[in-house]
Amino acid sequence: MEKTDLDYFQKKLTAEKNTLEEELGKIGRVNPENPKDWEAKPADTEEISFNDETADRLEELEEREAEVTPLEIRLRNVDVALAEITAGAYGVCHICQKPIERERLEANAAAHTCKQHLAQKPAK
Repeated sequence: MEKTDLDYFQKKLTAEKNTLEEELGKIGRVNPENPKDWEAKPADTEEISFNDETADRLEELEEREAEVTPLEIRLRNVDVALAEITAGAYGVCHICQKPIERERLEANAAAHTCKQHLAQKPAK
């Protein structure tokens, strides 16, 4: 891949990383015991005066947890793609080792597979 293309995708991925971290920061926080992990945080810190409020807050926390997980996964994929740019391995399918199509990277700059292997998960 050309250097200009790498620069382009690096900027695109960096902007997405910043957006993801901003979104995660609104509904979660970095786990102090594991800095690579995000956890949902409660929306309101005021004292609870009714049992109904407790149930509402627990429900809201569960909703936030459901939102954190896909954002966290996406952030990890973006981080992997940025590391691949640095290592000189960006844009290569993790399954067949062939170049990932540009239109696929345009649609998902953190893609790890080519179109042919879209449904397959790369081996870890």
